[in-house]
Amino acid sequence: MKKFTLFTPGPAEVPPRVLKALSEPIIHHRSQDFREIFFEVREKLKKLFKTKQDVIVFASSGTGAMESAVVNFFCKGDKVIVVNGGKFGERWTQICKTYGLDVHEIKVEWGYAVEPDDVKKALEKNGNVKGVFIQGCETSTGVEHPVKDVAKIVREKRGDDTLFVVDGITAVGVFDVDMDGWGIDILLTGSQKALMLPPGLSMISASERALKFMEKSDLPKFYFNIKREMKAQREGETAYTPAISLIKGLRESLRMIIDEEGLDNVFARHRKLASILRNMVEGLGLKIFAKRPAPGLTTIEIDNAEEIRKKMRELGAWVAGGQDKLKGKIIRIAHMGYYNEGDMIYVGNVLKACLQN
Repeated sequence: MKKFTLFTPGPAEVPPRVLKALSEPIIHHRSQDFREIFFEVREKLKKLFKTKQDVIVFASSGTGAMESAVVNFFCKGDKVIVVNGGKFGERWTQICKTYGLDVHEIKVEWGYAVEPDDVKKALEKNGNVKGVFIQGCETSTGVEHPVKDVAKIVREKRGDDTLFVVDGITAVGVFDVDMDGWGIDILLTGSQKALMLPPGLSMISASERALKFMEKSDLPKFYFNIKREMKAQREGETAYTPAISLIKGLRESLRMIIDEEGLDNVFARHRKLASILRNMVEGLGLKIFAKRPAPGLTTIEIDNAEEIRKKMRELGAWVAGGQDKLKGKIIRIAHMGYYNEGDMIYVGNVLKACLQN
């Protein structure tokens, strides 16, 4: 089988030692062996999220954690503000509307980050807002939203009356997202990005403020029931059958991130990799699409993007294309997780070769 190197912003490359952990014999999830693994994972996830709160693990894609962020903390008819600057901002809107929330969107031109002052104005215009939803990184455009600044505004304007909800699927483990320090109420991520795992796990954490909202939530929930999962996971188990092998792999990847490289070094590496690739891209006369580019991926404006993607894949580098109205207009190259400087030079040179042929 021909070997491709994944440079897509999910799924990303998986390190050999994590693959080895994934391939270990299965163990029973109601056993002490599993509990010991899971307890270690839970403690390391707290360090990843920079929180003292429980981090709940679901067997699902990141969208499952997004849905759980809605159904566990809100009530039908609640007024919420959604920052919509791409496909995943749209997803927040779609999930909220599915469960009967009253959604007020801040629409941001694709490729741009939200202006914190626009969030401030939306909060002043709309009374009794129960939640503000945003992406840490809008994966479809490669934009980093100013989460810390928006969090400050939400806290100053609304105090304990409004939850600040962050989709950190291409942010957590990529750059600094300080849940407790910044006043984020709900933070979530997925396994297939900076955590260097296959798809299949999502993680979510809720502040004490959010847990009070949870007691009043009237939206339907069964599998994505955080209260039920919190009770089970504090005992080292899950309410339902977990993705055992993925959790074993997660322990290994978290050891690499938290114990060995260290979060600050991981963040610095991602910034360096982004700089290397973007310097090469600009040297080819191409433009970066994102006006506030995130450290985890680079979005590149190319007229014949799908043709270039195909050529790059033929040379062994699998990159992502644009979504929806950006299809055929950009390519997206990831550098979050298991990548080094040589990988960026390689993919940059593959791009160069495809542009010249």
